[in-house]
Order: sequence, then C-alpha cells, then structure tokens
Amino acid sequence: MKRKKCSCTEIAAFLTITTVTALCTKKCFNKNRKNTMKRYFDLKDTLDTDRDVYFVGGGLGSLAAAAYLIRDCRMSGNRIHVIEALPILGGSNDGAGDDHSGFICRGGRMLNEETYENFWELFQSIPSIEMPGRSVTEEILNFDHLHPTHAQARLINKDGKILDVHSMGFNTKDRLLLGKLMLMPEAKLDDMTIEEWFKNSKHFFTTNFWYMWQTTFAFQRWSSLLEFKRYMERMIFEFSRIETLEGVTRTRFNQYESVILPLKTYLEKHGVDFSMNAAVEDIDFAEGEKITATKIHTRRDGIKEAITLKSTDLCIMTNGCMSDNSTNGGLHTPAKVDFSAALSGKLWARVASKKPGLGNPEPFFDHPYETNWESFTVTLKGNILLRKIEQFSGNIPGSGALMTLKDSSWLMSIVVAAQPHFKNQPMDTTIFWGYGLYTDHIGDYVKKPMRECTGEEILIELLHHLHFEKDEQRILKDVINVIPSMMPYIDAQFQPRKMKDRPYVVPKNSTNFAMISQFVEIPEDMVFTEEYSVRAARIAVYTLMKYKEKKICPVTPYKKQPKVLLKAIKTAYR
Repeated sequence: MKRKKCSCTEIAAFLTITTVTALCTKKCFNKNRKNTMKRYFDLKDTLDTDRDVYFVGGGLGSLAAAAYLIRDCRMSGNRIHVIEALPILGGSNDGAGDDHSGFICRGGRMLNEETYENFWELFQSIPSIEMPGRSVTEEILNFDHLHPTHAQARLINKDGKILDVHSMGFNTKDRLLLGKLMLMPEAKLDDMTIEEWFKNSKHFFTTNFWYMWQTTFAFQRWSSLLEFKRYMERMIFEFSRIETLEGVTRTRFNQYESVILPLKTYLEKHGVDFSMNAAVEDIDFAEGEKITATKIHTRRDGIKEAITLKSTDLCIMTNGCMSDNSTNGGLHTPAKVDFSAALSGKLWARVASKKPGLGNPEPFFDHPYETNWESFTVTLKGNILLRKIEQFSGNIPGSGALMTLKDSSWLMSIVVAAQPHFKNQPMDTTIFWGYGLYTDHIGDYVKKPMRECTGEEILIELLHHLHFEKDEQRILKDVINVIPSMMPYIDAQFQPRKMKDRPYVVPKNSTNFAMISQFVEIPEDMVFTEEYSVRAARIAVYTLMKYKEKKICPVTPYKKQPKVLLKAIKTAYR
C-alpha cells in the first residue's frame, strides 16, 4: 500500500498542538517501592483529633479518601464513617458469583501504567492479599508485566474476518479536524458533541480509529466533545498503540477482588466504620455564603435517621454514580430496563439547589436513552468456546484485550480475561465478558433489541457474528449462565455539558464539604477511570484537612513530550 505524503499544513497543525520545550513531569510513584511499603504497612500511631469524617457512598473514591486520611493525615479509623446504600462496597468496581449461578462483572476497568499517577501511589501503600509483604501496586504490575497485552483481533467484520487495523484510516480532513480540536480552548466546547465537530467529515466515523477508540472507552457520537478532547490529550501515549491495546494494565482477578477487597481489608484493619444498606437522602447546610454541611439525613430499613455534624467534622459526598439503576437478567430472562431517575442524581439535585457552585446533574442524569449500554458475563463448564476464540483471534485468554464486532447492529465487543478471573472460580470453569453500545437496535441474527434479549439470546447473537454457529448446540450445553446487565447511566459522565455543570471537588466557599465522583471537575484529567476517583479523593482530603506534607501527583503532560507527539503524528498517517 502506497504511503501518503504529509502536507506542510497538516504537519503544522499537529506540531503546534504544544511547544516542544515542555518538560516531562516526574512519576509520582516510585519504582523502588519496598522502603515506601515498609513505612506504610504497619502504621500504628495516630494523631488525636476531635474530628469525624462522613462519606456519602462506598465506591472507590470514598475508600481511597479514607485511606489517605489514615495514611497521610494519621486519623484514627473509628473517626471515619462510610455510608453506603448497597449491601456491598465498591460502587461500579464489582465482581461476584459462583460456578453454580454464574459469575458477573458489570464492567471491565482497563488500568493504565503511565497515566494512573495517584492510583499507583496510593496502592503501593495498600498490602496485597495474594502476595504477603507486597503492595497492590506491585501485585497488579507484576501480573501485568508477566501477561502482556497484544491484541491481534481488534476489529472483526460481518464475514468473521479479522481486519487489518495498522492504519487508522484517516483522510486529510479527519487529521486537520483532530489537530484543530487539540488546539481549541475548552471554554469554547460547552455542550458540543463529537458528531457536531466532525459534521463536515462523516468519513471520520467509518475509520478504524473511531471504531477502536469508541469501543475501548465507550464513547458515542453524541458524547461530549470536551471529554473526547481530554481523552485524546491524556491518552495520546495510547493513541499510537490503540490497535494492539498494549497500554492496558491487567489485574490478576476482577476489580472487586484485586482493588476493592484489599483496600476494604486495609480500612477494616484500621477500624473504619461502614454503614451498609443506608441511603443518604439529603444534606443540610448552614445559612450564609459559606458551604458548611450541618446534618446528613439517612434511611435504613425504612427508618429515617439524622447525623448532626460537629463544627470540626467533614462531609465528602459521591455526587453521582454511573451504575445507578443497573439490573441483571439471566440465561432465560432479560435484564429489566429501569430508566427512572437515578438516586444519586436526585440527591445531587437536592444538594445543588441549596448552594451555588455545587453543579448541575441534569445534563448527566436526564438522558438514560442516550447513556445506557448493556454488558453480559458468560460462565461455561470447560473451555471449548474459549479455545475456539483463542484459535480464531490468535490470543490466549488475557492477552487480547477488546475484540469488536464492527458490523454488529448492537456494536458488540468481548474481552477474554486470564483465567481464573475470580478467586472461587474452579479450574474447569471459564468466563468472559462483553458489552453492546446500541441496546435499542434489532440484532442481526436474533431479531430483537439487545435490551429485550435473554442471556442465551445475546450469546447466540455473538456466536453467529463469530461464525461459530456449527458448534452452537455443543457450546450451549456447556453454558452455566449468561448474565446480562442493563446500565441506564453508565455513559452519563460522557454527556455534553457546560464547564459549570461539574462542581469542583472542594467548591468555592466550602468549609467542610467536598464532592468526589466521575462527575466533579478536575482540570486536564479524564473521567471514567479509576485514577479520576482516586485523584478526586486525594484532592478532597488534602484540601479539607489542609494537608501539605505531600503533593498530589499532577497529570503527566504526555501531549507536551516531543517523542510521544511525533509518534502520534506518525500513527495518524499510517
């Protein structure tokens, strides 16, 4: 294939994205971590304080913030209170089940070694459960380095052929629009969608790049252009290897067992108070310009309670949950569709109505028909299907990352993780996970919208797209369960918005109140990541506690590194 020549205008558009004189920010997490871990693993001394900290929500952000309070602020765990509406911690980082009823992961979090600066720094001080004397950071990176990713079947067409995706497929107009976007100030992108930006180059949405970028991160054409821009800038390091996903960092097990469980164990060891099945319904504030939380209203088992905050207490709230209203189905039952108002969105709306500067949940939580997609977890006896996928793709389980069925009307993708993916998964049981972005579209083989399909019907649709239909009955005999999970707000954080719609972690005039989630504003960083939750947690704790002994790891400016930028430009012209 003849290589296209680059015009001077096009090259200039990319090269002027940033100056070549910018310096790389030093990594915050130290590759020689042993001394750091020894210092943190056995913390016993705490500072006396008459302060309690209350967390609304028990997701990764709250758990990370609790760890920072213990590790850096030397707070006693019994002064830290986590209030969670569900019976289990972890928020959207889940993983559960057994070999009788089937396993389930509603989603798969793709970690990244280069851009998860605060995540790795925090978890280097959290002891691993599986590797005594080592940290969670060491455990994850050790596993990942021993199981490198190099996907060989990123895009598959309707004929079941693996496509050559070495070329991104851009034309001149695509490249110029991307270059122009990278130069565009964020302030000019309020409420704009990706589709609006590329309206004069619809070819962009037919490129290999778009199909790979869209399904890797779950963007839609109607997603926020601002968030797309931030991903392009923050993940420019990954742009040059999007066709292999070599930048994906794997955990040994599902994210609940690899990330949440060791963090929960650490917090329990230090006496953190967890209130489960307790929903926060409202928060009161003192009158005046200052934002001072005074009371937290909860409901547990139908009984209302109120927690009155002392003048020294802090309240840190999860102001939105992308997995709200998620429902599960089964092999012979579809997941119910619940497009009613999200509980976290309703709480955020109540709180935001009381004080200026607390954001606006409407752009994120008022459009479930745009923000939903559906995942499915397949549990099988034996490994017949996984071996067929391995033979087809050329990737052993755990080495191939995302495989996308490009012509699927549901735009289905699957991931086959290293086995076992659960600690209680028997050796003769295999699992894999997948999802579809267009749940309202009629299937190509099963003539129903995805969200109306049973788990078995979703699996049959997949088998036909892979052209495994000859082995369909044999494979179905091995099925223990296929659990579909419908998530109405899973893409809510990507919705078009104004800059003011997301509150800052610690709003202006706040004395004791902060918000942490994928719906707060952290300049330069990208939502829908574990790093975003941990960074928000660290900002909240360090700011409210006036902690200055350490600095929060900044966003690594890969977009300003000449070598990274040049590699990205070369990729764009492949």
